[in-house]
Amino acid sequence: AMLIASMGLFGLMSYSVTRRTNEIGIRMALGARGQDVLSLVMGESMMLVLIGVGLGVLTALAAGRLITALLFGLAATDPLTILGAVTLMVLVSAIAGYLPARRAARVDPLVALRYE
Repeated sequence: AMLIASMGLFGLMSYSVTRRTNEIGIRMALGARGQDVLSLVMGESMMLVLIGVGLGVLTALAAGRLITALLFGLAATDPLTILGAVTLMVLVSAIAGYLPARRAARVDPLVALRYE
C-alpha cells in the first residue's frame, strides 16, 4: 500500500509540475529562485500528504472500532502502530514529492515559456 501511495503521489506531482511549466517559467523569469519553486512544490505536496494522512487516520480509527472483534493480540487503536505508519508515509511522500520539486526548480525560464 505504501508503494502504491508513493507512486500515486509521485505521478500526481509530476503531472502537476508538467502542467504548470509555463507558470513556473514566468515565476522564474520574474525573479523567483530555484529554492522558491522547490518550496512551493514541496509545500503543495506535503499539504496533500497531511490531508490524506489526517483522513486516513480518522478512517482507520473509525474502521478499527468496527473490526475490533477480528483482531487478536492487537488493539484497533494501537498508537505506536498508527504513529509508525504516519511517520513512514510522510517520509516516503516527502521523497516522492521532492523529485518533481527539484526538477521544477531547475526549469530554464526560456524553455518553460516556449513549452506550449
